[in-house]
Amino acid sequence: MVTDSFPQRLPTLDRLGVTDPSDVSSSEVATEWLNTFSAAITQSDTAAVVNLFLEDGFWKDVIALTWDFRTFEGRKNIKKLLDARLVAMGLNELRLLQEPLNEPVLQKVYHDFVWLRFCFGFTTKHGKGTAVVYLVPLPDSKWKAYTLLTCLNSLTNFPQKLGPFRNRETDHGSWEEKRRQETEFSNNDPTVIVIGAGHSGLETAARLKYIGVPTLVIDKKPRVGGSWKDRYKALCLHDTIWYNQTPYLNFPPTWPVYTPAAKLADWLEAYASFLELDVWTASTITKTSWNNSTKTWSIEVNRGGKGTRVLTVKHLVFATGSGGRPKVPDIPGKASFKGSAVHSSEFKSAANHTGKKAIVVGCCNSAHDIAQDFCSHGVDITMYQRSSTFVISTESVAAMLGAVYNDFPTELADTYNTSLPRAVVRRLHQRMVSMVAETTDKAILDGLAKVGFKTNLGIHGAGSMSLYLERGGGYYIDTGASKSIIDGDIKIKNGSAIESFTENGLRFADGTELQADIIVFATGYGDPRDFMREVCEDEIASKITRVWGLDEEGQSAGVWRYCGHDGLWFANHIGVIDI
Repeated sequence: MVTDSFPQRLPTLDRLGVTDPSDVSSSEVATEWLNTFSAAITQSDTAAVVNLFLEDGFWKDVIALTWDFRTFEGRKNIKKLLDARLVAMGLNELRLLQEPLNEPVLQKVYHDFVWLRFCFGFTTKHGKGTAVVYLVPLPDSKWKAYTLLTCLNSLTNFPQKLGPFRNRETDHGSWEEKRRQETEFSNNDPTVIVIGAGHSGLETAARLKYIGVPTLVIDKKPRVGGSWKDRYKALCLHDTIWYNQTPYLNFPPTWPVYTPAAKLADWLEAYASFLELDVWTASTITKTSWNNSTKTWSIEVNRGGKGTRVLTVKHLVFATGSGGRPKVPDIPGKASFKGSAVHSSEFKSAANHTGKKAIVVGCCNSAHDIAQDFCSHGVDITMYQRSSTFVISTESVAAMLGAVYNDFPTELADTYNTSLPRAVVRRLHQRMVSMVAETTDKAILDGLAKVGFKTNLGIHGAGSMSLYLERGGGYYIDTGASKSIIDGDIKIKNGSAIESFTENGLRFADGTELQADIIVFATGYGDPRDFMREVCEDEIASKITRVWGLDEEGQSAGVWRYCGHDGLWFANHIGVIDI
């Protein structure tokens, strides 16, 4: 059994030795704690600050004090943080926030677990931020911080071009030419190049553009959002609209809760246009070199039919997805197979396979989508399950996400969603996931078990988020295929390894054979560094540390943060499904 890297326990009422404190004034408790905290901060009395935390409390920082993503556990480590960074960063102007949705509130998370959440604004020498504090009660009627988040929201010297800072000049016919020159970078080179015009790439470019950083997005596809257009036709997002909002331009209120991939591609193309992002499509990077003296990149770009440009930039961002090249298992005898064998990235539609036989190798989101597509088109479909799968219904996902996202402004919801350390989230999810499995999703899971489909509750019983962040997959958010499996319309094969291809399908180690006209390998993708290795020199590529996965603090190992080389970054939606 794998040792849990986050063995912390929740501060339950029993563990704290208190009863349910439901009769307190949340505002008074928050005000008293913040006044004491603020006084200690003003005096740089770090010992007094840490005394306001539980012995095993947390301080999570997003850029505000450390210019990084860090989590400090326990008073000793929190004090080290404050001794090193408090004066240097100038934490100041603390004020309790009491607007609707961020006012102090007592929350009964579980029957035996209560905390009081409140927010306060602050400034540093470099900008403004928001903090989220979770207090728990003690027997002496005192409250101490279980965990605190400090998150920098804006930079003083680089204000976002919003409201009073947006362009107020009138334009009488020159806009189109200005946009052409901006997009072509006719008079200057960009400061940042982003590879990939998907969600993460465009959002990165938008944020940079509107704090005044010239940014160019490069994508090999002929159109923005093309990576979604080129996937299988049946693809639809498995998480809700509220979890996929784009900065500065939200989806309209008429948008479906679950977005078809082709529709999302159209949105991203429109988004890039409306936000006036500078994108070169049908373009590829053919060469890069790093100048360590000037700390700049020389980037050679093949623009298809528009020639080649060499650009000098400070930063190179890979927004090429959470995986690398398609992974296909090496199975003997492929040359003898008379049918078609493709990776899920190459599969488009089951429409041309009606009346035939198919095998899908794999049992996570894409595998289920493709198997359901085959089923809907009258194909004799068998899904080969290599290992157990975490399964959760879309209803359960929507209910959990809706607790934060449905009725909250996106930026506030994002702040709440990132406010808790991974160790705390792990413990909360372990309870939540098992509860959902025994209630809302019990019928689905029992039905799957009856037909031999193997399920699990995720790494250490913590559901899909741990699977996504640590392994990049291993789960299925059920959009209908589970019923087809339970009803026998999608057959299941597991319990025996694939031995080889045959002329007509696959042979297994138990001596059985499955026949197929087409075999789709929904077996995932490789290392997200794969694309970086194709465009960066070996010396540079060898310095890049692990990108995907979590470090010992529960933070992303290399996404959105230093990854081993100056001026090289990886951008990705690491919190797409926080369940």
